[in-house]
Amino acid sequence: MGNLATATREELIAIIEVLAARVAALEEENRRLRGGGGKDVPAWVKPNRPTQEKRERKRREQAFVRQREQPDEVHEHAMECCPECGRKLTGGWKHGRHQVIEIVLPQVRVIEHVALARWCGRCRKRWIPRLEAGALGVQGKRRFGVSVQSVVAALHGAFRVPMKQIRGLLRELWGLRISDGEIVALLDEVAQAGVEALGRLHDAVRGSPVVCVDETGWRQDGQNGWLWTFSTSQVRYFQYRNTRSGRVAQEVLGEQFTGKTVCDFYAAYNRLLNEIQRCWAHLLRDLHALKEKHADQPEAIAWAEAVKAVYEEAKAQSARAPVLELNRLQRRRLRERLEARLEVLAGPVARTPDAPHGVLAQRIMKHLGELFVEHPEVPADNNLAERSLRPAVTARKISGGTRSHKGSQTKMALLSHFGTWTLQNCPLLSACRNLLLTSSPA
Repeated sequence: MGNLATATREELIAIIEVLAARVAALEEENRRLRGGGGKDVPAWVKPNRPTQEKRERKRREQAFVRQREQPDEVHEHAMECCPECGRKLTGGWKHGRHQVIEIVLPQVRVIEHVALARWCGRCRKRWIPRLEAGALGVQGKRRFGVSVQSVVAALHGAFRVPMKQIRGLLRELWGLRISDGEIVALLDEVAQAGVEALGRLHDAVRGSPVVCVDETGWRQDGQNGWLWTFSTSQVRYFQYRNTRSGRVAQEVLGEQFTGKTVCDFYAAYNRLLNEIQRCWAHLLRDLHALKEKHADQPEAIAWAEAVKAVYEEAKAQSARAPVLELNRLQRRRLRERLEARLEVLAGPVARTPDAPHGVLAQRIMKHLGELFVEHPEVPADNNLAERSLRPAVTARKISGGTRSHKGSQTKMALLSHFGTWTLQNCPLLSACRNLLLTSSPA
């Protein structure tokens, strides 16, 4: 029995030693796999994230949640009786709330103004009050007030709603029945009331240091014409003419205009005598079209990329050292250096018009002095004018144009007024009401 016990004890000790060695080996392998410094860690093993002390979250100065509105009405909802036993419930506390934003449709009001005639026994005269437009709230002698007129003008001039839809909207919302002829008359009177304001917009364009000019097609009574826009940072001014000649821009800007004009490469603008900045966005689009059309010609693609690189350098230079911080001599030297690079690129190609990029090279050489205007307030593109034309283009696609010269003039006035008010963040209805009430009736 003693030998058996001794043998059993020795076997157990041996087993324990083997297991201890196995545990030590597994712990070493586990340490290596956990990133303990071993070189045999597999590439797919993600290292352990170092433990960080839990810090208290910093309280934000502003909560980025939906703000609650100041309620105009508060409706409390509570159950009157217990749904199980039927006992009447009293008291209570606020458990939750839900805000609903609703539109209360206004009602049409017919206001009758009665002028009373009174007799003066001493002077032996009859006196009748003179009813002004401000007191009546109407433009001229119309039966529709300036509020109705402003809604109609805003819907048509700012939101491009056709007249048929305006009629349906007025009838649906307010039960107001109005004819197409009445709508046309209301719009015409808005244009007449804004003649002086339109003249001030024209003067503001002529006095602006930078004007962006563009034009698009417009049809009047089935005939093709042109809608011109003259845009500044604060003003939108529109004119309709039946010609696309450069004399339109000359007439609108005037002989005394000393600002800078931003435009595309249309030849009509060559008649302008003031300093011109040609639109780089148009040139870059043409360079992109050149690369797509001649994708199998590496020489043309490399040339287009080199021209674009000159523009990118000019933009990068402006980002590194804003043009406002450069003096006049530094801006002139920068302009001359960029023009010299373009001349090296476009000059030889312009003498070979049969090349795929020959036409664009000739354009660059023709307008070489108009691609880098050194004045800091002049943009490199004509996006301001193009964005101002979008509402008119949308209106043209919906209505097809106008039917008479008077309709075109009214349309241009509405585009000018509402475009300027939108640009200046003015409330459209209030601005139109003020225009109607402060003008002299026709």
